[in-house]
Amino acid sequence: MSAQSISVQATAPQPDAASLTDWVAVVAGAIGALMATLDISITNTALPQIQGAIGASGTEGTWIGTGYLVAEVIMIPLTAWFTRLLGLRTLLLVTTTAFVLFSMFCGLSDSLLAMIIGRVGQGFFGGALIPTAQVIVRTRLPPRQMPVGMSIFGVIVLIGPILGPVLGGYLAEEITWRWCFFLNLPVGIALAILLLVGLPRQSPNLGLLAKADWWGIAGMTLAFSCLTVVFEEGQREAWFESPMIVQLSLASLLGFVVLFVTQKTSADPVIKLSLLRNGAFASATLIALAVGAATYGATFILPQFLSTIAGYNPRQAGGIMALSAVPVLLLVPVLPRVVGRFDARIMVALGLVFFAASCFVDIGLSPDSAGGDFTISQLLRGVGQILAAMPLNQVSMAAIGRENAADGAGIYSMARNLGGSMGLALSGVVIDQRSAAHSDTIREALTANSIAGQARLAVSGVSQGIDAATAKLRAISQLSSLIERNALVMTYSDCFWLMGVMIIAMTPVVLLLRQPKKTAAAGLVAGH
Repeated sequence: MSAQSISVQATAPQPDAASLTDWVAVVAGAIGALMATLDISITNTALPQIQGAIGASGTEGTWIGTGYLVAEVIMIPLTAWFTRLLGLRTLLLVTTTAFVLFSMFCGLSDSLLAMIIGRVGQGFFGGALIPTAQVIVRTRLPPRQMPVGMSIFGVIVLIGPILGPVLGGYLAEEITWRWCFFLNLPVGIALAILLLVGLPRQSPNLGLLAKADWWGIAGMTLAFSCLTVVFEEGQREAWFESPMIVQLSLASLLGFVVLFVTQKTSADPVIKLSLLRNGAFASATLIALAVGAATYGATFILPQFLSTIAGYNPRQAGGIMALSAVPVLLLVPVLPRVVGRFDARIMVALGLVFFAASCFVDIGLSPDSAGGDFTISQLLRGVGQILAAMPLNQVSMAAIGRENAADGAGIYSMARNLGGSMGLALSGVVIDQRSAAHSDTIREALTANSIAGQARLAVSGVSQGIDAATAKLRAISQLSSLIERNALVMTYSDCFWLMGVMIIAMTPVVLLLRQPKKTAAAGLVAGH
């Protein structure tokens, strides 16, 4: 019997209903996932204060977020192997403790190097907390209660990135940015207690070290870490004009070659990419990647618009961002009942349509748009995300069975994170290229000698106490700023349009999903 089978059997739920201990384990997994997902984005709004305290420039400060994501994307697919090696409870206790220690290290940091080391440690150990939450739900809950558990997981994955900037901005402005990290200490202590109560102790299987897929681990680490850095830093480094980006791309390609070779040659590959041969699971993973790209893209673009165009501070922008969490919280008590009664494919399709609609609503932006103009789109986005995420999580896990839950959760979570990195990278490319194109177009149509340009300069007039030449130069400067402002607004509209089109393009893939077995749905109905 394999170590993985032993792990699954040791954590198998009672056939009728989950016990109190099972629910404690589910709550523990949810808290761990929330802590990890919050820390992905909690530094975004506090970044200026952090950079000032540690003496980092704007470019250097980007590594505070990049270091976390790179380490996280390495750990996520390794989680299944570490679970078989150490046992689920031991792994989570170790990763939780290490995550808290590195969080404290970040909070006490006074230099860029120390902060990056702390964030890399956070990302690596936090990466295990996300897929294991999904594994706990899949292995501890019976079929009729599975939608409830998957709903909890889906909400955590959605709420974390939304609340991160809100909480980070509040702590940075009202207390100190260091509490963005110190906050993990009480949460980590509570999580460790719940893990000790909710999960049974399992003996480690250290024999796996001798026959581990070390080449696969090395290839996977090289492939995904370099690819994430390329996505995160490509725009700032002018992409393939930079020798660093070229070298990282080649290293990533080499890593993928090694990884694919080991899939054929290793008896126990570190990551079971063969699961993607399952059409339903592969389709769910592809949709998760696209939704991750759109979600992270929206959470990147909207704060920029509110800051640069509407003039909002981090707290005000966070309040607008939090609107998308309202439908999530309102639908949580309802959707677990609905997921088991209706075709999951229809729900995912509806979720994608709502998400795309939220993007298309934001196409008609203007320089006068403010936070209130995003109310409808944010609410639509929240509805779309929760409608798609809940059934998609359930469908993806049901497609591969309990015996592959850990490996499947790792691949699924990794795809979502890579999608997020892709979304951020593509948003940067669009903003850089389209803003320049729109600016050139406006300048060609609106010159100082054109009728519109002359009218604009005439409106400015001659300021009191300033000679005509100086007043004209000031008016031209104001006109130039207005052109750049309008070009940027048009660029943000382009970004939302592209995200909407991408989401709509994913809707046919829903047809490849497979509805979970009727036993789960029937059990859910009976349970309510």
